[in-house]
Amino acid sequence: MEISKERLRNDLLKNGAFGKVSSSGESHGRTVLTGSEADKKVRENFISILQSLDMEIKIDPVGNIVGIWVPETANRNADPVVVGSHLDSVPNGGIFDGPLGVFAGVEAIRAIKQSSHSPACPIQVVSFTEEEGGRFGIGLLGSSVVGGQREESEVLTLEDQNSVTVKEALDSIGFSGKDCLSPSSWRSWLELHIEQGTVLERANVSTGVVTAITGITNCKVEIIGEANHAGSTLMHERTDALVAASEFVKRVEQIGIEISYHDSEFIAVTVGEFEVEPNARNVIPGKVSLSIDIRDTNESVIEYVIRQIKNTLSRIEGEYKINASFETYRSIDSVPMNERAQNVLIDAGEKTENEVMKLPSGGGHDSMNIKNKTEVGMLFARSKDGISHSPDEWTNWDDCKKATQILANAVVDLSCDI
Repeated sequence: MEISKERLRNDLLKNGAFGKVSSSGESHGRTVLTGSEADKKVRENFISILQSLDMEIKIDPVGNIVGIWVPETANRNADPVVVGSHLDSVPNGGIFDGPLGVFAGVEAIRAIKQSSHSPACPIQVVSFTEEEGGRFGIGLLGSSVVGGQREESEVLTLEDQNSVTVKEALDSIGFSGKDCLSPSSWRSWLELHIEQGTVLERANVSTGVVTAITGITNCKVEIIGEANHAGSTLMHERTDALVAASEFVKRVEQIGIEISYHDSEFIAVTVGEFEVEPNARNVIPGKVSLSIDIRDTNESVIEYVIRQIKNTLSRIEGEYKINASFETYRSIDSVPMNERAQNVLIDAGEKTENEVMKLPSGGGHDSMNIKNKTEVGMLFARSKDGISHSPDEWTNWDDCKKATQILANAVVDLSCDI
């Protein structure tokens, strides 16, 4: 069973040309938002490839696309093995994030069809809608419907900044379907994705098997001081919210660093939003609002971080004579990958004589939403310098081929062992 690096490369480059944005040097940038002309073209191209492989095609009401291959040796009614990812992008994103998983699934089917293997069940390739949340502000949108996290009616009525709904956007490009995707009937789900980090690169390993997708907790903090005249308020009489906030942000980073040394190498604590009021050159800042993103696969580590952050905020209240509030507004549990799926991927790597290593995922993926419906496994391909969501995102073609070979072997193992 031979994976064609050239076919895979051509698929990814052709897909990357839709929504292409200008970028420097050899970078490959693209913007593909749900319901855009670029989105229409990537979907039409995907369907054209599926049709060339004589695959059945289904599209559900939120635009998720599935290609279905029923081998001659298979029981049509058997639970399928399903692979895939997404084809949309962030604004000015890269060409591998999402599409690698979709087109690796396509290439795996090509290779299996040309081999002597005899799958006993259907094999499907899925492209989920709006994984990035680039237009409607909610990531993992298409998979959240089939995974049962959101109602179809709720998703279809979501609006973008111009009050265009998801349904209107999909209707405008002809991809609002009527079929049903039911992961609870899938035998297994496997997703290949670029790592978007440097763990594999630092270990000099081309592929990794994901053990768990990180939990995410988001918090809001408000620090309230007293706005006053920058010229006439003496330094020792000020209650500067920005100075207090600066101390707080520095301490939040230190908390994350300390925990990474002693408790969890993969902890990530980020202050990513920061608003200063009144934000005027000649006025002492009276209020700062900020948000914190906390990620780890261990919920107890996240809880510990929150306790440390609250303690820091209380100390700063007293030291700087400010008032502060703390609120947790979103919490997503960590999602472990199924042990059997991990073992199948590891075994598939051994068969191809490619070293694989286990690692967690620090980013969210569609697999999170499928986990409560069927067996789920994830495979990472090495990312150059860990860059993603950028035209400089890159995974070399040999690594793409190696990861796709592992994916294809895993699909064979799962589809033949019934």
